[in-house]
Amino acid sequence: MEEELWFTLFTLAKMGAQSKTLEISSTILGKKLNISQQTASRRLQQLEEKGWMTREITRKGQFVRLTEQGMNMLLEIYLWLQTIFDKKPPVIVIEGELFSGMREGGYYVSVDGYKNQFKEKLGFEPFPGTLNLRLKSYSDLQTKKILLNYPGTVIEPFENKGRTFGPVKCFKVLVNDKVEGAVLLIQRTHYGEDVLEVISPEYLREKLNLKDGEKIRLKVFLTQIEERKG
Repeated sequence: MEEELWFTLFTLAKMGAQSKTLEISSTILGKKLNISQQTASRRLQQLEEKGWMTREITRKGQFVRLTEQGMNMLLEIYLWLQTIFDKKPPVIVIEGELFSGMREGGYYVSVDGYKNQFKEKLGFEPFPGTLNLRLKSYSDLQTKKILLNYPGTVIEPFENKGRTFGPVKCFKVLVNDKVEGAVLLIQRTHYGEDVLEVISPEYLREKLNLKDGEKIRLKVFLTQIEERKG
C-alpha cells in the first residue's frame, strides 16, 4: 500500500537520508519498521522504482538517499496533516520577480468560459490581465511543484467556437500582504515551469505601484476555495 511506502520514506528521512547518502541494510530497516528483512528489501526497491529514492548496492553495503521527488512527497503529506490539525488554513509563501508577459492573460481572463467560473468559484471578476512572476530560487521552484500536486479550486475546461480551453487550478493568495487575488496553475501555457500568473479584482501594478524586476511575495492559502453561488 502507498501508506506503507510513505512511512518507509519518513523513516529513512528521520535516519538522515534527506540530507546525505545513508548506508542501511534491509535487515536494519526491517527492525526499524517492525517488518521482515524481505519486506523491507521490497519497499526499498519500490521507493527506487517510484523515483522517491536513489539506491546503490556495492561490496561495502547499500546506500540510499531521498530524491527531490521523495522530499516533495513528504512535504505534501506534511501539508495535508496541517489541514487536519491546524485551526487556521495552512499557508505557504512563494516569491517571484515581476516581468511583462506576452499580454495574452487579458484575453484569456476575459473569455466568458473562464471569467464566469472565476466569478462563481473565486468570488470576484478579475481585472483583464495577469501579474507574471518568474521564480528565481530553488525553494520557490519546489513550492510551485508542491502546488501542482496539491488540491485547489479547478476551473473546468470548455469549448468556445470550436476551440478548446484547458483546465486551470487556482489558489487564493494575498499579494505583498495587501491585496487579495488568486494564483493560476495553467495546464496549457507558453511560459516555462519557472513562471506563475496571478489574477485579482484589482489592477495590481497600479494598486501596489509595481514595476518590472521587483520581488513580489505571495501568501498562498492551500485549502480549497469554497464555491460561491449567485
